[in-house]
Amino acid sequence: MDQHQALFFCLCLLAAQVVLVETLPEILNLMKRLERPIGRALSSRVRFIHHLEQMLLNASFHGHNLTLQTNSIQSLVFKLSCGFPGLSLSSATLTNVSQAWAPHAMQFPAELTKNACVTSRPAELRLICVYFFTAHLFQDDRNSSLLNNYVLGAQLDHRPVNNLQRPVNISFWHNRSLEGYTVTCVFWKEGAGKHSWGAWSPKGCYTEQPSPTQVLCHCNHLTYFAVLMLSGDPVPTELQTPLEYISLVGCSISIVASLLTILLNAHSSSQMVPPTVPRSVCTVLAATLHYALLSSLTWMGVEGFNLYLLLGRVYNVYIRRYLLKLCVLGWGFPALLVLLLLMIKSSVYGPCVISFSKSQENGTGFQNVSMCWVRSPMVHSILVMGYGGLTSLFNLVVLAWALWILCRLRKREKALSPWACRDIVMVLGLTVLLGTTWSLAFFSFSVFLLPQVFLFTIFNSLYGFFLFLWFCSQKRYSDAEAKAVMEAVSFSQMTH
Repeated sequence: MDQHQALFFCLCLLAAQVVLVETLPEILNLMKRLERPIGRALSSRVRFIHHLEQMLLNASFHGHNLTLQTNSIQSLVFKLSCGFPGLSLSSATLTNVSQAWAPHAMQFPAELTKNACVTSRPAELRLICVYFFTAHLFQDDRNSSLLNNYVLGAQLDHRPVNNLQRPVNISFWHNRSLEGYTVTCVFWKEGAGKHSWGAWSPKGCYTEQPSPTQVLCHCNHLTYFAVLMLSGDPVPTELQTPLEYISLVGCSISIVASLLTILLNAHSSSQMVPPTVPRSVCTVLAATLHYALLSSLTWMGVEGFNLYLLLGRVYNVYIRRYLLKLCVLGWGFPALLVLLLLMIKSSVYGPCVISFSKSQENGTGFQNVSMCWVRSPMVHSILVMGYGGLTSLFNLVVLAWALWILCRLRKREKALSPWACRDIVMVLGLTVLLGTTWSLAFFSFSVFLLPQVFLFTIFNSLYGFFLFLWFCSQKRYSDAEAKAVMEAVSFSQMTH
């Protein structure tokens, strides 16, 4: 009987070894398959990741923990009991961790196994951690940027873990500058995306930055975590609706005013001849918007240069084919820049995330709004902010110089009062014509952020309306001067 028991025990050990040998290579093969592109089917990503989780939860191994690693994925399995004291994991203490990976850590509280042990007394609990050092499996609809491209996940047995009193702490270290970015801790919410298998959400997570090189996330549940990087200072979410209404009303007024301006201009001039988005469509739309912005800024600079010629070079200002050259510069140069960007790297255009902050009981959350715009921070810095900054600076200098010329002429004529109203209208018209209100965009920081957002939205959405008023005022003065000239000519003919 003892021999039979010994033989049975040996067979059990051999079977366990076979299971171990067969299971681990399968898990490693699956991890390697996850590293490769999985095609366009969203179900493939979900199925592969869930299969990996199930295999890790059911894997047989000796000891209390298991570590498996490929080029960009690391899987950890721990055997826990109801007397779980807590667990701290750090890349500095884990074996076989690549030096190329940035440091990271996860800290689990003792409360983690509380609910599982209250309902039953399981002999063993499994805690699995799956670290992805690539973000291609977790691309949301907005193609969000993640710090280090790291996604760190954890799961306890087959049980959901939510609403922990003591949070799970996840640390991300980095060696990059976060200037101009807002970082927020998020988790992967499966099924929340329209065109992807999930979306990033900040609910239940609190973000902290203990040092310039560390982001610490406190989350009250288990899932996959990451740090979302958003460019610019976020606007409170409660201001999103008022800003949208202001933009809608202002742009509607500007559209109507611009159409009236075109009709009035056509009537007064005989020479005028009246004439869920796919990625590719979003790229074209973003490039078109960028081209429209660059064209507007270029024409503002052209107006500034034209004003300089009118006031600074009153005589001998003839330039051969001047209007043609201005058109080539105003419309052709921005088109050349946009086409070059599309040929070099078309991915600079696409979905861009705008973040709105929202106060929550457990910290500050973020609501993301996506639009088709410039995605590259470098291109945005140079060909949006830099281009607009140089244009605004040039026009502000020209405007200050024009006002100085105007004041000098008025002092020479010694007749300030009768011309005060017209001077005010002229200054306001020049301010709009030269686009100096766009310089408000450079006050998007600190205490200036919210006032600037509203002023920028109001002034620039009504830009077409202001141009309409400018056109009407100039037409009124031109008609008055023409009438005065006609009356003078008629009086001269009558007296002779």
